[in-house]
Amino acid sequence: MMQAYILIQTEVGQSAEVVERVRGIQGVEKADDVTGPYDVIVQAEAEDIDALGTLVVARIQRLEGIARTLTCPIVNI
Repeated sequence: MMQAYILIQTEVGQSAEVVERVRGIQGVEKADDVTGPYDVIVQAEAEDIDALGTLVVARIQRLEGIARTLTCPIVNI
């Protein structure tokens, strides 16, 4: 399994709504509002890197209120 943190910048005033929408997506384990340069941090899991890419591009980035994402795959050494 592949895990990643997905950092999300939202449109102004949209972070709470984005968190609720993201939490409903299969593969999302956790989503929280945060402060700083990003508004939402998501922890997600997918079968492999290709499935992770599909999760981010086809499911998360298409949500209303999202301006930008940064995907950080978790490296277990």
